[in-house]
Amino acid sequence: MIKKTKSQTRFREALHPRATPQSAFVSQCLRDRAFYADEKTLVFKADARAALAWLGEAGVQVDCIVTSPPFYGQRDYEVDGQIGLELHPSEYLSSLLEVFDACRGVLKSTGSLWINLGDTYWSGKGQHRSDEKKQSARRFGLRPQDRKGDGLWCRPKQLLLIPHRFAIGMQERGWLVRNDNVWIKPNPIPDQVNDRCSMSHEYVFHFVKERWYYFNREAVGRPSARGTSLPPFDTWIVQTSRGNGRHKASFSEELIDIPIRATTPGKGIVLDPFAGSGTTLHYARKLGFRSIGIDIKREFCDMMVRAVKGISTGSDQSQRPHSNIQRGQISLTFGEQ
Repeated sequence: MIKKTKSQTRFREALHPRATPQSAFVSQCLRDRAFYADEKTLVFKADARAALAWLGEAGVQVDCIVTSPPFYGQRDYEVDGQIGLELHPSEYLSSLLEVFDACRGVLKSTGSLWINLGDTYWSGKGQHRSDEKKQSARRFGLRPQDRKGDGLWCRPKQLLLIPHRFAIGMQERGWLVRNDNVWIKPNPIPDQVNDRCSMSHEYVFHFVKERWYYFNREAVGRPSARGTSLPPFDTWIVQTSRGNGRHKASFSEELIDIPIRATTPGKGIVLDPFAGSGTTLHYARKLGFRSIGIDIKREFCDMMVRAVKGISTGSDQSQRPHSNIQRGQISLTFGEQ
């Protein structure tokens, strides 16, 4: 009999993580602080760092965190304590990293963190000419990037490379970067520029805490000519969402399909610390998982509650085929044409 190595044992254990007890999820201390609570979903109207501390105190450990934090200088959500309007991008990055330090405490050692993050140009002045409502929401008076720069990062026409700086900051805090998946937008917001290419992509970073973590390749794999399952590509072709009511920066269920399906085990919990209109909660609940959403703005919490109330607590669509966001991409293996 071949004795299993320590690495083999940890690998197998990671594929069968222990579920967070329901008693912790529905504990009275969390219900007292929640904006909304039922047996499958918790919504908190609070600063993300405060709500994450409450979850930790209650003993809640989540399996998957999927989120899109406010991008730098792109929106004014008109609420005290918001992230994204710091005077310098380094201050913005520090704020983000602080939130994800707090996320680390509630994420299981076998869990995954997925973050959608876009970039910003410095000194993008001038009246926009697009009638697209996301573009309109971005011009809200004097934005941070419209101010005088520092002559280094912040110079006219400079792409700030915020996603890359953020990912390096996460590495320096001990996170493992597994992928910098590229979201390709076939219908991007038009750029009114004459001297560069129009931007049509964002990043979806995949971070983990440990070498061994839960990942269900079969749930999101690509079939090969031999009938085997190949891992998904790291380029995802997904239409942009044109806004969800009052929230103009929502993302689509297609974009979060691979993250949630691949890294949330049965009876697992999905968390979004910048939940906005509630797409993450709505989709996780639809697939049969428990979900937690946090947002600092009451209006968005109301939107979350409306979204989840439309899905029964007994819903389980996890066996439905996952979204095809790899259109036209072909992988050759030995012996295949």
